[in-house]
Amino acid sequence: MSMPPLPSGATTLLVIAKEPVPGRVKTRLTPPFGPEEAAALAAAALEDTLRTVLTLPALRRVLVLQGSPGPWLPDGFDVVPQSAGTLDRRIAEAFGGCTGPAVLIGMDTPQITEPHLAPALAPDAWDDCDAWFGPAEDGGFWALGMAAPDPALVQGVPMSLPYTGGLQRARLADAGLTVRDLAELRDVDTADDALRVAAEAPGGRFAAALSRLGRPVVR
Repeated sequence: MSMPPLPSGATTLLVIAKEPVPGRVKTRLTPPFGPEEAAALAAAALEDTLRTVLTLPALRRVLVLQGSPGPWLPDGFDVVPQSAGTLDRRIAEAFGGCTGPAVLIGMDTPQITEPHLAPALAPDAWDDCDAWFGPAEDGGFWALGMAAPDPALVQGVPMSLPYTGGLQRARLADAGLTVRDLAELRDVDTADDALRVAAEAPGGRFAAALSRLGRPVVR
């Protein structure tokens, strides 16, 4: 099932995200932050993520959005609505809209840089490789890529559990796919996560937003 080398920029990059509306995003940040503050952090994380994606080689950049676009959305993205249902179904549907190699990330890792995703976007990324998997420190995953996107390989995987990542990776491997791993990253879920992630990217909008809220980042 492996593919021949593809030219740089032949992969679709998907970002699945929620509109940063107070009370609907980053609810695990409250407390210590209020809903408005958590939403501000979510908006900053999303903008950092989207602006990094703009610097990466891609056939198409797609924001798979729950909600409506806002001032945090830069030019250069196609915006498609998320489907209804559980997260596994929404991710599956996002892949279902792709006809070639695709890599999906979320809005919870504003510290990502070009090197984090470079292996999955290189011209030989899909040479003897069917899937890319980015594990998260909390047991989930921050990135998922498939050479031939198959929604069935995500549908039904229980999400937001300490073993979600292991189950998702096993689903890929059990289907006979050759899976390669990206670096492990920390998601922003809690206030401690926010501080740690901001310290990894102190020059970003997320770190600046955290500092404005009275949580200066230790550099």
